[in-house]
Amino acid sequence: MASTIFQRALPRLLSHSRRETWKTFNTTAVNYDVWERSRKGTQYEQHTADRLSRKDHILNGLKMLKSEIKLWQEEVKEHLTMDPILAYRPGEVDIAYQFTTKEEIEKWVVTADSDHGQGFSSAAFDLSPAGYGLFHGNVRSDVPKDGRIKRAGYCNVKSPKAMKSFKREIYLDWQPYNTLILKIRGDGRNYLINIHTDGYFDILWNDIYHYVLYTRGGPHWQIAKIPFSKFFLSSKGRIQDKQAPIPLNKITSVSFSVGAKGDSDGPFNLEIDYIGLEFDPNHVEKFAYEMYKMPKYIVGV
Repeated sequence: MASTIFQRALPRLLSHSRRETWKTFNTTAVNYDVWERSRKGTQYEQHTADRLSRKDHILNGLKMLKSEIKLWQEEVKEHLTMDPILAYRPGEVDIAYQFTTKEEIEKWVVTADSDHGQGFSSAAFDLSPAGYGLFHGNVRSDVPKDGRIKRAGYCNVKSPKAMKSFKREIYLDWQPYNTLILKIRGDGRNYLINIHTDGYFDILWNDIYHYVLYTRGGPHWQIAKIPFSKFFLSSKGRIQDKQAPIPLNKITSVSFSVGAKGDSDGPFNLEIDYIGLEFDPNHVEKFAYEMYKMPKYIVGV
């Protein structure tokens, strides 16, 4: 894996070796001598000339300082007062995300194909009349007539990336659990629940684990219990030949997706009370999919 990553990165490094500034590379000064791919994609990289000045960075940092210090204080309090869980008892659900306040809902990011000029779907994530999170909108499979887009029709809502105070990126550690619990009220559609596990290297940034979330429709709530062993691996929308269980100590965020295909165009509504975690001792399955070995020249290791 490490050698493959180095081989992919080598042409990028060599393309910068002709610059004189390459000699100034060091560990103390911030510079842009070594090219690094943006997590927002190549379209964002084309606007590098619009970077903020150092003064603007300082002013923006001072504006966020008060809220970051408050968040850090809460982390210290939690560390000092929280007792470690020594045993995870069956039937007890630990809440990971609760959708009963506007502040919690506003942290989540809603996207649709229309945001990128790739379709005509629309979506929003608001408080429902009952006081819970409501992912709703209109999903359409109409393709823009630009000769470039072949398929369209998706909407997505994603949790904020796991971070501590002062913008420190962390991973969520769900290793003590083996089941995802959701209290939902749907419209009869099938949704896709996604667990993101962004790796350190850019070739792993698009690794996502999926499973289908079936909803009944109607006025009644339902409790969906999905074992982590049922989630399957994909990257950039393609299911991978070589599967692997979710690294439960490397989770960064969770999202829900809805797509349009065939006669499924139209409005959608998914109401969510909470997303929780549970340890079920009766579930002993490690991974639900075949783990046969493939030749190295067919699939990457």
